[in-house]
Amino acid sequence: MDIQELKIFLTAAELLHFGRASQACNLSPSALTRTIQRLEEQLGYPLFERNNRTVQLSYAGEQFCLYARQALHDYASFQNSLSVSRDIAGTLSLYASITAVYSLLPDLLEAYRKAYPDVHLELRTGAAERAVSQVESGEIDIAVAALPDRRSAGIEFLPIMTTPLIFIAGKQFASSIMQRGNEPLKFNQLPLVLPQSGLSRRRLDKWLKKSRIVPTISSEVSGNEAIIPMVHLGGGVGIVPQLVLERSPFRNDVVVLKQGPQLDPYIVGLCSTKQSLQKAAVQALWKLAESQAS
Repeated sequence: MDIQELKIFLTAAELLHFGRASQACNLSPSALTRTIQRLEEQLGYPLFERNNRTVQLSYAGEQFCLYARQALHDYASFQNSLSVSRDIAGTLSLYASITAVYSLLPDLLEAYRKAYPDVHLELRTGAAERAVSQVESGEIDIAVAALPDRRSAGIEFLPIMTTPLIFIAGKQFASSIMQRGNEPLKFNQLPLVLPQSGLSRRRLDKWLKKSRIVPTISSEVSGNEAIIPMVHLGGGVGIVPQLVLERSPFRNDVVVLKQGPQLDPYIVGLCSTKQSLQKAAVQALWKLAESQAS
């Protein structure tokens, strides 16, 4: 059966008169009858109960009506989606860290390219802490970022996942710490490897200030990904989102320390400005991410 046959059947089911239905479908009565017979043969049930005076839907015909209407509705929605996809073109600029490129974007971008092949994607990578500022400045349409503690009024954020902040150390360094059992980490005595800026740095600085601890910072790096090899090389104790550690090639060369303070986790998602979201290509990616997240 095809779409046209479903339309013919629904016309006959609505009019319950094969002569008027054939006229409405611009078919001969015999052609309409043959179409109904083909459908009945495929289904294995009569769709109409007919005599010399009346035409009525059978039970199978009533059920098939529901199916045919839904099938035509779905087909119309599909055609509309193709039309919308063809209309969306241009360029979309996207900013993400290497970790986000590996973990959060593959499925989303693959689906987007299939749905909107006329959109030219510009993917830029860099430190996660620069994501929001790239969007705010207008350099980037949309970015993968951690939800900031404070957002400017013009920024929209779409949460996708949550990942905790964890403390790590190189294996040799960790062994000496673990000899102290569950004793809390003494941040005033430990060398720290920290990001130069960003959400994890602000949250740790806030905790250190509240605890009246003056830390010993051995290294400051740009980007969460760079912290892990620095820790592996013996630089000290570092702080990273768990998602970053899970995707790092050095994940088996460091140890997660359980004695650190419990800082608020990262809520990771897409961010864009309200102005950028007026662009059809940006709005399409946003809606696709919403559907995948739900």
